Amino acid sequence: MTDLPGWPAPTIGPAHSISLGTAILTGKPQLPGQPGPIRHLQLCGPGEWLVEKHGSRTRRSCRKLHIGVDADTGRIVASTLTTNDVDEASQVGPLLDQVADPTASFTVDGAYDQDGVYGEVAARHPDAVVIVPPRSSAVPSATAETAPTQRDHHLRAIAERGRMGWQKVSGYNWRALVEADISRFKRVIGGTLRSRTSGRRATEVTIAVGVLNRMLELGRPEYVRVP
Repeated sequence: MTDLPGWPAPTIGPAHSISLGTAILTGKPQLPGQPGPIRHLQLCGPGEWLVEKHGSRTRRSCRKLHIGVDADTGRIVASTLTTNDVDEASQVGPLLDQVADPTASFTVDGAYDQDGVYGEVAARHPDAVVIVPPRSSAVPSATAETAPTQRDHHLRAIAERGRMGWQKVSGYNWRALVEADISRFKRVIGGTLRSRTSGRRATEVTIAVGVLNRMLELGRPEYVRVP
C-alpha cells in the first residue's frame, strides 16, 4: 500500500500485488542447494562438460526465465522462458496475460523503467499502481505540474524522501519476494535445464513452477521482524 500525497490508490478487495523478476540463464551448471546470487539462476545444457572432457568449444544455450509472483500468497502466477537477448520489459505483456485476477499493484526493478511497461499494465489493469524505480537520469514529464503520471509521483517522492524513503512508502521492498522465489527455484529444482528443445524446456519450467506452488500449499513459513 502506498502512502504518498496524490498517489493513485490501489483497488481494495480481492486484487493481487504482482512482482516480476528475471533469472539470467548462463552456461555454468549449478547443483541443487548450491549457494549463489539470489537473483541469478544458472541453467544450461551439457556444454561445460564437453569442454572439460574433450577440450572442445560449444555454443552456450542461454535462456532467461521471467516470473511473476503474487505478493499475498508467494505463488508464481506467470512465467516465460526466452532467449538471452530478449529485453525484460518486452515480457511484461506476456506475463500479465497469464494473470486473470484483478491486480492492485505491479512492482519491478529499474530495468523496466520504460513508457511501454506503464502502457502494458494500464491496458490490462487500468487502476493498478505501477512501482518502478526511475533511473538516476530520469526527468519529470512535460505534464508533471498539471497532470502528473505515476512516474512523476515516483520522481517527486525520491526528491523529497530519497530512494530509501521512497522504497519504504511505495511498497517497492515487496519485490524481495520475487527474488526469494528465484532463489527457491534454484535451491529446490536445481540449476540445469535437462531438456534440449525450446518447447520441452518451456514445459520443464512450467512443471517446476507447479511443483514450487504445490509446496507452498503444503505449508508456508511466517516471518516476524525481531526488534
